[in-house]
Amino acid sequence: MGWAVAVAVVLSASPTFVTRGDVTPEADLRREAQAAWTSLEAQYAAQAGGLPTRAPVTVALQQGTALPPERNAQGRPGVVELRQNAPGVLDARTRTALRHELAHQLLWWACPASSEDRLFHEAFALTVSGELPAWRDGPYQSLSSAAQAVASAPAVDTRRARRGLARILGEHTGFPAALTRRLRQCQDGARWAATLTVEELADVAVLAPAPATVVVSRHSGEVLFAEGDVRRAVPYGSALKPFLYAAGTALARADAGASPRGASAPPLLAPRPGVQEWACGAGLPPKVDARTALLRSCNGWFLDWEATGRAPAGFGVWGPVLSSVGLTGLPADMTEAIGLRSAHGLSPWGMAQAYRLLAEARPDVLALLTGNVDEGTLSGLATSKALKGVATKTGTVRDAASRPQLGWIAAVDADLVAVIVRPGKMPRHFVNELPALLARVHRQAGLDAARVQVLGLLPSATVEARCAGAGFSLDDGTPRAAPGDFSRLDALTARGPAVCLGSPWRVRFPDGPDGGRDYAGVFTWSTPPPYRPPPGVPTTPSALKARRGSDFIFRTTRVQYTAGVIAAEDVTLHGEARVALARVVAHNERHAEPRHPGRAVCDTTHCQAFRGTVRVRPEESRALRLKPLKWDAWLTFSQGGATPWSEVRPRAEVEALLGANLVSLRFEAGRVRYLRTEGTPAAPYEDASSLPCDMLRAGLKLPSCPQRASFDGPQVRFEGQGRGHGEGLDVEAAKASPGLSSDALLERAFGARAPRPPTP
Repeated sequence: MGWAVAVAVVLSASPTFVTRGDVTPEADLRREAQAAWTSLEAQYAAQAGGLPTRAPVTVALQQGTALPPERNAQGRPGVVELRQNAPGVLDARTRTALRHELAHQLLWWACPASSEDRLFHEAFALTVSGELPAWRDGPYQSLSSAAQAVASAPAVDTRRARRGLARILGEHTGFPAALTRRLRQCQDGARWAATLTVEELADVAVLAPAPATVVVSRHSGEVLFAEGDVRRAVPYGSALKPFLYAAGTALARADAGASPRGASAPPLLAPRPGVQEWACGAGLPPKVDARTALLRSCNGWFLDWEATGRAPAGFGVWGPVLSSVGLTGLPADMTEAIGLRSAHGLSPWGMAQAYRLLAEARPDVLALLTGNVDEGTLSGLATSKALKGVATKTGTVRDAASRPQLGWIAAVDADLVAVIVRPGKMPRHFVNELPALLARVHRQAGLDAARVQVLGLLPSATVEARCAGAGFSLDDGTPRAAPGDFSRLDALTARGPAVCLGSPWRVRFPDGPDGGRDYAGVFTWSTPPPYRPPPGVPTTPSALKARRGSDFIFRTTRVQYTAGVIAAEDVTLHGEARVALARVVAHNERHAEPRHPGRAVCDTTHCQAFRGTVRVRPEESRALRLKPLKWDAWLTFSQGGATPWSEVRPRAEVEALLGANLVSLRFEAGRVRYLRTEGTPAAPYEDASSLPCDMLRAGLKLPSCPQRASFDGPQVRFEGQGRGHGEGLDVEAAKASPGLSSDALLERAFGARAPRPPTP
């Protein structure tokens, strides 16, 4: 009993409030803060369904020395700054400002995931601080003008924006439902992938739709092009029907019986003549299947599917995905799911993220959607042929008179996901923009996929990953939400790819960099075949791991991969030398067969180092716009240079690689040639052998292939210059040749190699 009481006290404990004597009376201020916190905490718990288990932090209450004239207080985590006009007087204005700032402190403690969502923070603070009535005083303000005021100041840091926010908060009686949903999201530990929108808060569309366009990479997830307010949620029409199809066909794909929610494979349904919702083109067959219904966007089929009682509710297994990328609410019925009633909205950015995951999880659905330009809602147009092979889905939001208010097109090709939203237009009237958009983005170099085996030198069970956006593991095409914190990458990829929507994966492992590394792309599990070194070739345990490869395959864009290798190999490179190395790196990603037959390139020095994705520099983009290299082989490179070095290794370590009884060592033409004493003491003889010098360099961890070696009792001294294996492109020499183009640098390094045979 005593323990339970102690726990209850800890869970409901307030922060320690600390004063410094510049706001007085201090005791009254601390009591006011304590009382305000207790009230705020109770309101939070009532809406969120509980409180965090960790104790609140200490909060310092102090005089604000640089407050703007329009503010009575401001804060940051752990600190509240107040304006006190008269010493020793805690007037009503100061008390209100204190409650407002403590509301922010409460959220920073209880809901850290929302820290960057300024609209959510301000909406919560205005709601719970008791100041809403004062903000509502004044002339009448329409909901649309209030929304415009908030939209024009997304930080909600002006009087006009806060008055507009108060107007929106007053639209509904009681605690705002949108805030309650978000607070429960906090308590459940769900991701904060999309910030709160004005529409979500008001629960209606209050701003006139505006054009918006966004394109993201299927591989890295990065936004490649954005125009307009791509983060604003608007009604989506029929654009989400593929997610209903995916949810409904998941069971048929798995040959399962019944869904946990009672859904089953989509049925064959007879059209109902004269029913407006079945008016989806001439020549419908006597029985319409899900494929035809999806391509023709037959609302009647989806409504009749629901009437069977076997349709997935709330988008089925795809509901959590759509919610995680900003869907403002799950549909209550099929009319909301297919957009006949515009009860909820999704942003173009959220739509693109959802289609990226759908493309990864259900390539069969994407293949179906490529038929849209042949037999669906985008067929029979002059643009249709230009979109051959592109998966598309349209959506139209109409008013009560069936006039188009908003048109959607979502499109997916081999590398890109594009979403176009246009007000007042049907998709067929602006689809001509799509081919030009895709062509425009494809002019960015290196957007095709690159694959690399990663983290192979580490035990798989020690690698952990976390998605700061919305992470999902795919289980035979079914998305499963990834844990919010770091979790084992092998578990995330056990049943299918692991995809992070809205941010890169953050990967960490023992003895790795603090905080981990960013990997913007998709992880999959793929066990490599056993590696057996050639007979008689000495191989260290580390080299065995590198030559085996990795269980983890990482996919990103080729330009992201190239930039990551450059950053790992030589971050100081710039200019034509960086362009030259980037061209070699990108070339080798396509020529990994000599390193790992039938497998992707690896991320160790056995191939070329790669330690995650980084910001792409102009040189990498320029390199990938140039013509492919003419050599049809793996191209080597090394740090090179002329800096002399001298290092000592135990003789026993050298003989463990080359064999016992070494007599001499010499180096020439990229090989180490050595003599060993063989035979018996009575009949000794010397045996000559040679190996690639890089095996010795790697095995002994020498800076480069030595130029000479000398024996000194139990030790061997090696001397050389530069770094690396000394073959191919000498990076330091390239740096020292500023007048040469990348073509000239590469010709100097590889010109003697046989070029690629001509294409027949």
